[in-house]
Amino acid sequence: MYMTVEDALSVYPLSEGTLIAGKAGLRRIVKSVNVMDAPDIADWVHEGEVLFTTAYLLKDNPGEAEMLIGKLARKGAAALGIKLGRFWTEVPPSILKEADRIGFPIIELPYPFTFSDQMNGLFRAEMSRTTLRLKQVMEKQQALIRFALGRRREDFFGELASILNCSMAVVLTGKRVLFSSLSISDEQLLEAGPWSSSSSNKRRRESMLSYYPLPVRQQSQSLAQGGFAVIQPKSPELHPLKEEEGLYVQAAEMIACHLEELEQHRQEREQSELPLVVQSYLNRTISIDAVLECACTLENPFIQKPFRCLWTTASGTEQRPAGDPLALRAVRQEFLYHPQLKQMALLHIEMGPALLSIISCGSAADEERLVKLLYQLFAGSDQEPGAGRPLRFFVSSLKQTPDQLAEAYEECLSAAETARSLDINQLVVDYRTLEFADLFSSVSSAKMTQFCTRLLAPILEKPPDTAGEMLSTLRLYLQHNGQTAEAAKDLFVHRNTVAYRLDKISELLQMDLRNYEHLLKLKLAFLFQEFLSREGRI
Repeated sequence: MYMTVEDALSVYPLSEGTLIAGKAGLRRIVKSVNVMDAPDIADWVHEGEVLFTTAYLLKDNPGEAEMLIGKLARKGAAALGIKLGRFWTEVPPSILKEADRIGFPIIELPYPFTFSDQMNGLFRAEMSRTTLRLKQVMEKQQALIRFALGRRREDFFGELASILNCSMAVVLTGKRVLFSSLSISDEQLLEAGPWSSSSSNKRRRESMLSYYPLPVRQQSQSLAQGGFAVIQPKSPELHPLKEEEGLYVQAAEMIACHLEELEQHRQEREQSELPLVVQSYLNRTISIDAVLECACTLENPFIQKPFRCLWTTASGTEQRPAGDPLALRAVRQEFLYHPQLKQMALLHIEMGPALLSIISCGSAADEERLVKLLYQLFAGSDQEPGAGRPLRFFVSSLKQTPDQLAEAYEECLSAAETARSLDINQLVVDYRTLEFADLFSSVSSAKMTQFCTRLLAPILEKPPDTAGEMLSTLRLYLQHNGQTAEAAKDLFVHRNTVAYRLDKISELLQMDLRNYEHLLKLKLAFLFQEFLSREGRI
């Protein structure tokens, strides 16, 4: 049984009775009916019980009766029905006053009817109500099936709420209210959260609403964000049937599918519309403001995060042309579906025979992870016979704002061109490692030779084995940005050995290897040596 006291008073023959006190408690829920036949009934009463009595246990002590009313209310009893005429001709005013004060209904039961008559009437009414509600649930189930199989309409959430005959809200992860037909504001709704997936199918009551928070579960990898469907029955004081709760769960699943469709549609637009806008910007036909407006509309996060550009090329072979789309498509597929790469890739733009990717890469750890993943996934394709096209990745320096996108793009192109001119064949090329090469590429070979000879002459005059050992140690020390331990790993020696060699080199060259100006000169010397070796001059 599950009805309000007000509803119970409309059921025959209880409808022949009269509410004589506690009108404020008419919305109390009636779950069962019992007969009060013990003086300590308050110790045994259950929440939602209506107690019937002839007042035999109350007739001699109205004071205790007042206390009993308070106990019953605190225990959650729904109401007290008193049959007058045998032991009481009227209920003492003090009891009525107390019942009005605490909002506990007292009903004067109709004298001609027995307790069992009134109980049977309530049970029959409840059975009829339950049967009707089950019929309504079946009708809602049929409507939900038609809705699920039918064509999606503009007001998806509104129509779904109408079918359920409930108020509803959809709250996405990140405290974003996508839809709400609740009687409370979005701010109040968000204050009621956060909810967890363990709250699934469990009703919650708060001062502002009674509702079900149902998790919108991820249906596939393409659903970028989950959330909760908050469903509030039209009659919140009535407990929904289990079948009705099942409809709520189905609705949450339908919402998840709908959100997935919306996300797929957004991704399709993003993959077709935003790349074209970015390409137009890089071709200098539109401003960065147009890019930002489009990205904001499509909710692409690249405008909010530090980023790097990644320029991917597929060099040609006898069997495959340069810029082979199959190779670039394989790279794009990895970025779309690899669990780590897809979190980093913000956007991909096809630029003729190459692929430009905007990568969320705000820290040194992110950059290291990106390079490591690229080597893990693609290094083998360059070595295995018949495996396909050798891929190359060119990475820009870190950019903080979207108006630096064109600069990052130019850095990628510059890194690719410099690597080609220097015949650098490594898989991943960082623009920062080629900045000096790009800057000094126009310096004459004679000046390069003169600079290297003058700076490194004390080492070059040593026996070849000693000179080679010193130069290798110094080169790796510079490559690892002064990290002695990292240089030692590459040389397969102890770090103390590297430190000893560096001390000898510093003494020999009369240079401080912790001085930025001296380190810059040495870096230029090795860069010039690289140029000269490519030209076959040393």
